[in-house]
Amino acid sequence: MMVETNRSGNDINARKFSLLKSCCSRCFSVEAWAMEEGSSSLGSPSTSSLQPPSPISLARKVGAEFIGTFILIFAGTATGIVNQQKQGSEGLLGLAVSSGLAVMIVIFSIAHISGAHLNPSITIAFAALNHFPWEQVPMYIGAQVMASICAAFALKGIFHPFMDGGVTIPSGDYAQAFTLEFIISFNLMFVVTAVATDTRAVGELAGIAVGATVTLNILIAGQASGASMNPVRTLGPAIAANNYRAIWVYLTAPILGALCGAGAYSIVRH
Repeated sequence: MMVETNRSGNDINARKFSLLKSCCSRCFSVEAWAMEEGSSSLGSPSTSSLQPPSPISLARKVGAEFIGTFILIFAGTATGIVNQQKQGSEGLLGLAVSSGLAVMIVIFSIAHISGAHLNPSITIAFAALNHFPWEQVPMYIGAQVMASICAAFALKGIFHPFMDGGVTIPSGDYAQAFTLEFIISFNLMFVVTAVATDTRAVGELAGIAVGATVTLNILIAGQASGASMNPVRTLGPAIAANNYRAIWVYLTAPILGALCGAGAYSIVRH
């Protein structure tokens, strides 16, 4: 009789333990947490957040790249035009901060869609390092060029006849401008490669790091070369203002500097 009582008690305890274990596993399982998190997030589907994200089409990537580049060119060029119109009220610091903030904002906005290249030099350098497919390079560069031209002509319509203030041209000799554009493009791409391709870097801070680099580069080279760092930063405003002075500098030096900057980080990271 005593044995049966103990056996019955053990059975009850076992059932209680099994029930408690089941409740705990249900409450604290990864799937349950994922469903709870998904249901409480605005705009999120009711399915589990552990599912892989759906692939982004090339059209959406190119569209995001167009919009992001438009914002960047519009902001950077507009600040230069306003600086000319208001006789230097913005100053070099204002020009640097405006472009740096524009880059930071756009990266945080569209980097998860298109990668936020915004610059043919960056697109070409990523492709050269096999971080971006070559077959998409023409579409990206086409979107960047068209965005630059659209932004420049929009500014021309708004601020005419002060368009020249937004064109990047050398203030000294061409050799100095080429050297500066090469070096600051090297600096920019070195940082971009670090935060975008190295898993050890803090990728969430990419916008701040790249925006700060752009600001610093403009403070360094803004007075001498205009600190373009980007062929389409120069191309669109040059077409709108019909001012092609030393344009070859801004179409070649940033690309060469970006290729070297990306290559340099690839060497030192291993």
